[in-house]
Amino acid sequence: MANPRGTLVDVVGQRSKTAKHLHFKTRPQRRIPARALVTVAVVLVVLIGAGAVRAATESIPALKVRRVLPASVVLSGSKPTLAWPASGEAAVEVEGLPPLGTSGPNTEVPIASLAKIMTAYVLLQDHPIPTGQTGSTLAISAADVAAYQSAAAQQQSVVPVAAGETLNEMQLLEALLVASGNNIADTVGNYDSGSTTAFVAKMNSTAKQLGMAHTTYTDPSGLASSTVSTASDQLLLAAEAMAIPAFAQVVAMPSVNLPVAGAVPNFNKAVGTGGYIGVKTGSTATAGGCLVFANRQTVGGRAFTVLGAVLGQDAGQSSTAELTKAAINAASALVNSITSAVSTRTVLPAGTVVAVASNASGATVKVVTSQALTTVGFGGTAVPVSLTSLPLGSHLAAGQTAATVSLASDEGGGIPATAESGMPSPTWTWRLSHIF
Repeated sequence: MANPRGTLVDVVGQRSKTAKHLHFKTRPQRRIPARALVTVAVVLVVLIGAGAVRAATESIPALKVRRVLPASVVLSGSKPTLAWPASGEAAVEVEGLPPLGTSGPNTEVPIASLAKIMTAYVLLQDHPIPTGQTGSTLAISAADVAAYQSAAAQQQSVVPVAAGETLNEMQLLEALLVASGNNIADTVGNYDSGSTTAFVAKMNSTAKQLGMAHTTYTDPSGLASSTVSTASDQLLLAAEAMAIPAFAQVVAMPSVNLPVAGAVPNFNKAVGTGGYIGVKTGSTATAGGCLVFANRQTVGGRAFTVLGAVLGQDAGQSSTAELTKAAINAASALVNSITSAVSTRTVLPAGTVVAVASNASGATVKVVTSQALTTVGFGGTAVPVSLTSLPLGSHLAAGQTAATVSLASDEGGGIPATAESGMPSPTWTWRLSHIF
């Protein structure tokens, strides 16, 4: 029987014949043209070169300064024991430092001629006097003369005037604040607002704007016992008024010379003595002796001003001289207790870390005070401290000033804060990593 698939020999032979006719093809390897290799090499060289140039010339971010100085520093030592008045009420502060507090009830009480501080303040707000000038001029009218005569007949504190007399604004302030003329207060009110009623409304509006929440004015002179305030409110007003050069100039005068009244001494006998540079007295039997005062002292070569108010001293007496004396004595005791406790104190020792400077690559350098920061004050007082960074480049040299540190009350501009060590520009590693 025949094998349908053929013999083994036939099969093998057939495969051998088939194999002879097979041809196995392989793909030839492609070669990158030399021109392409050169192009790639050139591109790489250009990119690397451009990167190196950019790394070397690219602007580097300026240093950043981070403050680590606290907002305020408490001076070492304890607060002074103040000689508060035994009666009435009082408030006091050293300019540039936090208030020292109050004594007494600090409730609304009559303030007598202290009201004239607000009268002058409103006048100067509406009619500012440029430095070195005397302001506008006012002609005294027949109505002003009649008001003077009426007040004089009631034995009020008055300044003589005559019809046709002219007073410039500085003279009005002198007659109001130094000679303490009640009639002049009314004249100022009519001049400024057309009537004393309108002017009093403006006084109260101004008090509200200043935050004098416990003050009510019912007349420009303070003669009315319904014109009331507190020691704290009067202290607040004094600070605002003394910041006006014309006001500060007038209240520091021991006496003035007016066209009709002639030479008139300041009711505040303390002015011109013992460092007193103002501000205003007030006295009636109801209000007692009142005084808003400014006293300037120097300790360790630094000047400072004590501002304060005492109200209701020896109330019930009728003698203006005795009431004024009582108010001045109370203020003097208070001032002396403050000045005796004031000394030059260190706020920040030299070498205190106040900030940290950092560059773009994260390196840091401490910024420290180059010298001690000092102030005039007393222990236990929290002194606000400010730090002002200076414009910086991308690196710092050791000892280079990076900021200034100062106090709110410092008129000298503060002290330098410098780099504790040098800090170079960011490294090449950083630069290369920020090329693109």
